[in-house]
Amino acid sequence: MTGTSHSRAAAPHRPWPVCRLCRGIALDMGSARTRVWIAGEGVVVDVPTVTCSGTGRVSPVQRGTIIDVPGCARMLQGLLRPRLPRLTRPMVIVAVPVLDGVAYRTRARAAVDVLRPRSVLTVPSARAIALAAGADLSRPLMVVDIGAHLTEVVLLCDGAITDARRTALGTGDLDETATPEQIAEAVASMLTAMLRQDRASLTVDALHRGVLLAGGGALRPELISHLAGRLHVPLRVVPAPHTAAVRGAAKLLQAAHTHPSARRPMTDRHPG
Repeated sequence: MTGTSHSRAAAPHRPWPVCRLCRGIALDMGSARTRVWIAGEGVVVDVPTVTCSGTGRVSPVQRGTIIDVPGCARMLQGLLRPRLPRLTRPMVIVAVPVLDGVAYRTRARAAVDVLRPRSVLTVPSARAIALAAGADLSRPLMVVDIGAHLTEVVLLCDGAITDARRTALGTGDLDETATPEQIAEAVASMLTAMLRQDRASLTVDALHRGVLLAGGGALRPELISHLAGRLHVPLRVVPAPHTAAVRGAAKLLQAAHTHPSARRPMTDRHPG
């Protein structure tokens, strides 16, 4: 469980400035795929999270943990440097796992430094997903993010993270070490643990409202079917669920660039 709290999103924003050097980048580095949104272009990169070393292709992010910072840096440099004007110092926002977020943020920022960012911000993936879905954050909301090798169940209240659980299972484990039934059972177990520890009935309120599903697992009909049969609550799939985290991060990025603090260099900040 986490007690991490994040402030709510900013007010309406103006369009990204028309300037070849004023670039913004939203980034989601998952265990299986890396997705990038560039201001004015949309989601322009959706590739496997791999890098090359002397031993061949390796995965620098595993089970939601960055294990190879130099590898991530090489990957980002190869993907993004050719797309950015030479003198650009972009504002970058990174969607991060809710749990183990501190370690991930530190390592992600070290990798992003290869882009010479003007500022680096981070946002919990669950909050980014809620923003991409246009969800009402004034009410309790349950987000289930089923990735390739990691599944997170997160309770948001007033946009802040109230409770969070994770399991090292995902769609990449299907047909190898896990079944759709096992992933559905893992999600149900995490929700049950939340219900038992919630003294304010926020979890109950969120479940009555329905579960917001995102990640690649939300594209798997057999998995959704098992979740529906196991949870017995409404399930709402985010549009384009596999890119929801990076699109939600992009929304925060567009708002953050108008904030007065965006006019000066920053280190690692959290907009949401």
